[in-house]
Amino acid sequence: MAVVAASVLVAIGTATGTIKALDEGRGADRARPEASDATLLLPLPDVPSSLSNSPSAKASSSTRPKRTAAPSGRKPQRTATDSPRLYRHPDSQVLDWVRAHPDDPRTEVIASRIADEPAAVWFADFTPSTITSRVRAVTAGAAAQGRVPVVVPYAIPERDCGGASEGGAPDFAAYDGWIDDFAAGLGSGEVVVILEPDSVAQTDCLSDAQRADRFAALARAGRVLKAADPKARVYYDAGHSDWNPAAQQAALLRQAGAASDGSSDGIFSNVSNFNGTSAEIAYDRQVLDALGGPAGLGAVVDTSRNGNGAPADGQWCDPAGRKIGRAPTLDTGEARIDGYLWVKLPGESDGCKGAAGTFTASYAYDLAR
Repeated sequence: MAVVAASVLVAIGTATGTIKALDEGRGADRARPEASDATLLLPLPDVPSSLSNSPSAKASSSTRPKRTAAPSGRKPQRTATDSPRLYRHPDSQVLDWVRAHPDDPRTEVIASRIADEPAAVWFADFTPSTITSRVRAVTAGAAAQGRVPVVVPYAIPERDCGGASEGGAPDFAAYDGWIDDFAAGLGSGEVVVILEPDSVAQTDCLSDAQRADRFAALARAGRVLKAADPKARVYYDAGHSDWNPAAQQAALLRQAGAASDGSSDGIFSNVSNFNGTSAEIAYDRQVLDALGGPAGLGAVVDTSRNGNGAPADGQWCDPAGRKIGRAPTLDTGEARIDGYLWVKLPGESDGCKGAAGTFTASYAYDLAR
């Protein structure tokens, strides 16, 4: 199912390339046709963040049509006056490109529409010796500005089922240790954790025993992250609205610990994908209703490339005609929707318009203009 996605290079998840804080990373998610959700890039007081190496939007395993669900209000939404601002990491591929090309005619558009927006920072390389310090560099930088970072641990064993974003820890004992070290870098401030894109939705390649081991590791990871930083908000992989049916996805998420308030704050969807925001909101609410658990569980949606919705032909690799979506914010005004995030950095290729995970100016410009 999975594909290469792009996000921050510190570590990345379901897209390819975002912030440059990690060594490598990709991922995979399928982009299916969706109702177009053309949204404007709304101005936010946040600073951009584009440091990453996220997975790409490769096709996921299911072609089932999306369903809709009635809104279900629960977690109170922050007001515009108290909603925290997201953090833009100062080191990313897009910022590198903007600094190196001050005279390029595309620079102003790319800088203002992409580089100035906060994005996730991915940690996709399995390097236990440095993971704590690299995570701490991001969270400390955000704390110094009074902002909230979005980080993506992306090192689950058998990542991407051996696909374009394969890699991760060699086994679960090593992964558990890596998560412990990751958690040690979180600090004590607010942080949003996008835990292992594709890790729950994409498990068809695993045996029953392997799936049980993965879900146990994910449940443990959530507990460890939240115990290390009680202000951390941990979200679990819900795939997207054209992947698994909501009830099926909820059943998988429950096994992975996503219904427990000791390990989870809810779910995330559409990472490295193109499905329209309205479809994702409806799907996420349906998953949350089926998931059960504490009433405060919510969802975050990756809106980085979904401004025109998914392409009608199902193309997932840098499809033409896509646009950036809603600007990142933790104040959506939607019940149970905790945030719109740029988990995959716009302009980081899925592998067709440039090398997977690398920033491609022509692609970024097409998305932003």
